[in-house]
Amino acid sequence: MPLNLPDQHRLAVCLSPDFDAQSVWSGTFRSTSQTDLSRGEFGAEVGAPRLLETFDRYGITTTWCVPTHTMQTFPHAMQAVVDAGHEIAAHGVYHEYVPKLDPDEERRLLELQINQHINLIGVRPRGYRSPALDHTAVTLQLLEEHGFEWDSSLMGRDFYPYRPRVVTHVDNEAGNTFGPPSAVLELPVSWSLDDFPELEMFKGSPIQQSHDVLLSRWKDAFDFAYDRCPGGLMTWTLHPQTIGRAQNLLMLERFLDHVSQHDDIWFPTLSQAHDAWVDPEVPAGI
Repeated sequence: MPLNLPDQHRLAVCLSPDFDAQSVWSGTFRSTSQTDLSRGEFGAEVGAPRLLETFDRYGITTTWCVPTHTMQTFPHAMQAVVDAGHEIAAHGVYHEYVPKLDPDEERRLLELQINQHINLIGVRPRGYRSPALDHTAVTLQLLEEHGFEWDSSLMGRDFYPYRPRVVTHVDNEAGNTFGPPSAVLELPVSWSLDDFPELEMFKGSPIQQSHDVLLSRWKDAFDFAYDRCPGGLMTWTLHPQTIGRAQNLLMLERFLDHVSQHDDIWFPTLSQAHDAWVDPEVPAGI
């Protein structure tokens, strides 16, 4: 279902940094390596300010998905994001890998991060992005119970929001079974529009994606959506510790130059995109 875009805009482009800092290394990867943790420190101390400066120069307001571990470890960096007027969404407590959690622990951590958002930055998050972009069978139910309006973790569409359904039963021979559509609106993501798997380097795996190849892929995705998906939404998942590296940031800015050649692009926050979506089950104006 297309968005009801303002002012005759044709396409919405959401740049949504995942401000993981050190939590992605200590939480998801379970690393205590000082080198790994320093990469997260770079994201907070260098990458985030660079990204904020770029967004300011291009006049873009974004949604930052932030583990509460980052808020507590780098409060000055978090305050700079808030002071710049960007939206803050939930992104776990310590970048926990959600599929490894039992339902009770997943509930406890979701409630903890809501309370920490309120206590640390004074605002309850409207939306959620799962660390590592992965759900369990109960994640959507928990988001509904706790009043979240949108999620941005799933990949069931590419350029339009949708109401996600949980696969309630997997049957390789008779076909899978879905539950009902969620009350939570999905603002879809894609690994192909995520900088981390393409540009982050790991010990023992020195292969890094060519900037020319990645930039061409991002431009092609944008051009397709612009030409064929009016009223659509594109969501980029960016990481300050990754995209904030000098060579990567220059690639992002070349991409923004390409996008900015079009004067009918809207750069909303994810909550603004949510608010522009019209539920096909509800007549407009109700």
